[in-house]
Amino acid sequence: MKHFINLKDIPSKDLRKIILDAKKRKKQRKKLNTLEPDKGSPLKGKMLVQMFEKASSRTRISFYLAIKQLGGGTLTLRSNELHLGQGGETIADTAKILSTYGDGFMLRTDDDKKIEDFKKHLTIPIINGLSPSSHPTQVLSDIFTVEEIKKKPISKLKICWIGDSNNVLDSLIAASVKFSFRLSIGCPKKFVPGKQVKDWVKKNKKKIFIYHDPKKAALDADVIFSDKVISLNDKVNKKKKIQQFQKFKIKKEIFNYTKKNCIFLHCLPRGDEVQEDVFLGKNSHVWQQALNRVHVQKSILLYCFGKLR
Repeated sequence: MKHFINLKDIPSKDLRKIILDAKKRKKQRKKLNTLEPDKGSPLKGKMLVQMFEKASSRTRISFYLAIKQLGGGTLTLRSNELHLGQGGETIADTAKILSTYGDGFMLRTDDDKKIEDFKKHLTIPIINGLSPSSHPTQVLSDIFTVEEIKKKPISKLKICWIGDSNNVLDSLIAASVKFSFRLSIGCPKKFVPGKQVKDWVKKNKKKIFIYHDPKKAALDADVIFSDKVISLNDKVNKKKKIQQFQKFKIKKEIFNYTKKNCIFLHCLPRGDEVQEDVFLGKNSHVWQQALNRVHVQKSILLYCFGKLR
């Protein structure tokens, strides 16, 4: 049994193995309909329990399709539907019940400690579907997408992030260490990655490059990543924060500083941080990026269930 909580804690060779498996599985699905199972139905009879404490579109749907295509099933819960949320039942007791009924547990939460507490008491694998400090399933899928489009290992590419320092960036920073790629970050001075994240990079004898000018961050980039400046539960003065990021809005002109065939990726949902003509333009691969979450999450499930080929 293996958990999938934070890219920092997963060996590089395992992350690479997941990506290679996802590549094979995507290729083999070309002639199959959406809900047709993969050959051999490797997770036949298995059930994934999903619990959402935060809104979700892509994570919810992609995990549903992932377990279905592997031959298993899923049950989706909201925490306020359980005694955990309404009746005061402990995480320990809830974890024991989930371990009795299900084979795996995917949690999307606004509390990192809750994931760790569940991990202590579960006897089934837990997958982090998003937490305040990490979005590992999203970023591993993004690595897959970059390599699929660029047709080369991400270690040979220059990656740029323009925008807020959030959980997606934290996971991208972890990925830059695990996959050894150059990562340039463009953000205002007040919104740089946290000390804990930077200390971890330094401890692993790696480096990230932070710029307060988006053009410098984007120089010679092969890929530009971004995310919403205002997150769903952002407790800030939203108008003020948008103004602080005004010069970091991704416009077509930014691609004058990147490599000629630079691509744009965005984990969605989008906001004012990117212009329409970029988001829907020739550099953008956001829909391919969203679809690939199904393929990579299938391989993550197989990894956690001990079935990865």
